[in-house]
Amino acid sequence: MIRALTALLMVLSLSLVAQAVAVDEKPLADPVKEAQARALMKEFRCLVCQNQSIEDSNAELAQDLRMVVRERVALGDTPDNVRAYMVDRYGDWVLLRPPVKTSTYFLWASPFFVVLVILLVVLGRRRSAAVPEPLSHDEAARLAKLLGNGK
Repeated sequence: MIRALTALLMVLSLSLVAQAVAVDEKPLADPVKEAQARALMKEFRCLVCQNQSIEDSNAELAQDLRMVVRERVALGDTPDNVRAYMVDRYGDWVLLRPPVKTSTYFLWASPFFVVLVILLVVLGRRRSAAVPEPLSHDEAARLAKLLGNGK
């Protein structure tokens, strides 16, 4: 019974590994256009994974976007036209390197703001911890009494 369960688990785990590999069934017949499409796929963000390009992602949406890129390249669109098409549909977020413009200033500046806030918090804690408040007259008298100096 245990051996059968172990064998079943091994088969299931191997089937999961096989599904994790991204396979595009229909690459373009023209190798130059396929290379152009692949280069473009590296520029677009997977909207599900968000940290991967659509070329590297195994998400179904990434597969759909790869098909769209291939279709646009097969139709003869230039790389700029394909980028414009994708941005029109999904916004600047679809680009792994969004352009610097007024609508993306916050996107580009946010890492600097996060670092600035962290520095201010750390420096604020150091200042407050560095200078202890002096003892009040009553606290000093009580401390002296506890230490045996004020009998």
